[in-house]
Amino acid sequence: MTRIWGFILLFFLLSCNEDRTNRNPFLQEIGFRFDINLNLPLYSPLTNAGSAIYIGNSQAGTAGVFVSNAGFDQFRVFEASCPNHAPNDCSTMDLNGQVATCSCEDYEYSVFTGQQLNRPDDGKRYYDMLEYRASFNGNVIVISN
Repeated sequence: MTRIWGFILLFFLLSCNEDRTNRNPFLQEIGFRFDINLNLPLYSPLTNAGSAIYIGNSQAGTAGVFVSNAGFDQFRVFEASCPNHAPNDCSTMDLNGQVATCSCEDYEYSVFTGQQLNRPDDGKRYYDMLEYRASFNGNVIVISN
């Protein structure tokens, strides 16, 4: 009986994969918490479903964040630094409606899904936008990582 348990344990140990996550090598994990009060005029566009804003505060993300109102009190928050190269002078993306554009390579991303919209078909690995947690309570959105 102990032999069977030994084989089962050995099987589980050998089947473990050390590569558990698919982390972006260009963007580091930083811990932060940032509150957005929707009563403030600066953040009032987020009271409308389908709207998105850029928050360039140094306390939110690496290069700021994009916050979008997905409707039904659901908010999506993504890092504003382009996910496909290390942060540099041109890596902070610009918000154009519902699309974030990296001026380094003109990569485009949806601020509602985080997906790269114009992914090159060259066989290389490309990353989507890094998403942060967002919770909504009352009139305050809490962004954290």
